[in-house]
Amino acid sequence: MNFFFNVKKYLVSFEKATAAISLLLLLILALSQVILRNIFDTGFSSIDVISRHLVLFITFMGAALATESNQHIKIDCLNSVVSKRFKAKIKQPLLFISSIISGVFFWYGWQFWLDEQLYAPANEQLALYLALIIPSGFFILSLHFFLLLFTSDPEQPIAHQPTPPELDDN
Repeated sequence: MNFFFNVKKYLVSFEKATAAISLLLLLILALSQVILRNIFDTGFSSIDVISRHLVLFITFMGAALATESNQHIKIDCLNSVVSKRFKAKIKQPLLFISSIISGVFFWYGWQFWLDEQLYAPANEQLALYLALIIPSGFFILSLHFFLLLFTSDPEQPIAHQPTPPELDDN
């Protein structure tokens, strides 16, 4: 079990660093592009491509961190109807199914990237390698769901985050 906790710890550190560096790079590149276009009447087209992919890096790393802390988006329309005991029973199968679905997305993302690699022109090689975030992001999500199978308490139901008082309409 200690192995799984260590993997999670290093994975979360990697994701936080990647998200922070991506956000910083995105801000620097966007600001420099605005300055270059408005003051010097020039710009670099590759900055736009990099910026688009940095948004994907931030999104996937944020999704992985949310999954790790059990704050990811859940479709829980039956949450108020089912008992806590039933929620605890279906927690592990739901985590496993989520891991499998993310793994399928990883597989098809990888197949898509391989197809792109075959047909990408020489001037789009940077975008090609930045697009690796799509299969990588789904792999990381799948890994997080899989690790939650072994590191979360199976007797505890999937946590439902209550609405913060400042957002509550009542």
